[in-house]
Amino acid sequence: MLVAAEASGDDRGAGLMQALRRRLGQDVRFFGVGGARMAAEGLESPFDIAELSVLGLLEGLMAYRRVVRRADETAALAARERPDVAVLIDSWGFTLRVAQRLRRQDPRLPLVKYVGPQVWASRPGRAKVLAQAVDHLLTIHKFDAPIFEAAGLPTTFVGNSALSLDFSRADPSVGQGPDGPVLLVLPGSRPSEIKHVLPSFEDAVRILKQKRPDLRILIPAAPTVAEQVKARVAGWPFSAEVLEGEPAKLGAMKAATVALACSGTVTTELALAGCPMVVGYRLGRVTHTILKRLIRTPYITLFNIAAQDFVAPEFVQDDCNGPALAAAIEARLADPALRGRQVERQFEALDRMGRGGPDPSEAAAEAVLKVVESRRRV
Repeated sequence: MLVAAEASGDDRGAGLMQALRRRLGQDVRFFGVGGARMAAEGLESPFDIAELSVLGLLEGLMAYRRVVRRADETAALAARERPDVAVLIDSWGFTLRVAQRLRRQDPRLPLVKYVGPQVWASRPGRAKVLAQAVDHLLTIHKFDAPIFEAAGLPTTFVGNSALSLDFSRADPSVGQGPDGPVLLVLPGSRPSEIKHVLPSFEDAVRILKQKRPDLRILIPAAPTVAEQVKARVAGWPFSAEVLEGEPAKLGAMKAATVALACSGTVTTELALAGCPMVVGYRLGRVTHTILKRLIRTPYITLFNIAAQDFVAPEFVQDDCNGPALAAAIEARLADPALRGRQVERQFEALDRMGRGGPDPSEAAAEAVLKVVESRRRV
């Protein structure tokens, strides 16, 4: 059983399914919750995960009943299918509720959490909560293991699957068109991110287009928000091309001159593609007021955290506005040397994060099977 409730988790789930199938053959059967990538690997999700892509305290409260209902349905699915192991991928709020239900329902079922909460950034008490809910953690950060193991949770570092993306076959022709620079706009994969982040990104693009009419705008849309993005972009007073599908996204990353990206997994992907970027993020005002008192790091981008420096400029909350974003992007559009220096430093930070290491999906599959085998010996 695999459970993923967001686009990045869907990617990791699909990679894990492929790696497990290579080990176990075609007889292995998968079920659970996932998105388009996991569906392509044969998993039939009982509901659309877009409704679980919730971020923010007020948004979470409003979605609480829906999340609880879906967690109940997911546990009921496990009761019918009786899996040998359940792997719960990212999405802290939803997967924790699923884990708690599965634990009560069948205490002998091995529960594996794939990607832990970022306790090094905020709310360290979550480490103990997770240790009580699952049997094993697969972490994408080397520095996670000591924190969770101190809380009593066996942990295996498997690496970040985003670092293993292969751009060798990415087709940059997706970005070809009239002569001029290409700006890649990535507004996030959650509905709340489209609501809070995309308006500021639109303002920035409008300012840039007034100065650079030849600037081409490409917007790869995550499956979880594709229709929402297309509906909003259709009302823009300037042309922008919405792209769908993983091949188009990777090709656009290779083709782009600069990217304007919502904070998330996509920033690591852009760095791997050698694309300089400006990072922006916004939350609901109440959520931000509370969280800024809890966050213990000044950075929101993973490779900035690894570098302990603002390798890519970050604009958060009120700083995430059209004029500020446009100025940072324009500086990079106008200066190839600045772009080159940023790409070089992004590569250095990726190396610190483990770029070039073993395939994370293969490492995750091996760890999951070890958990199953150890439980059978008990």
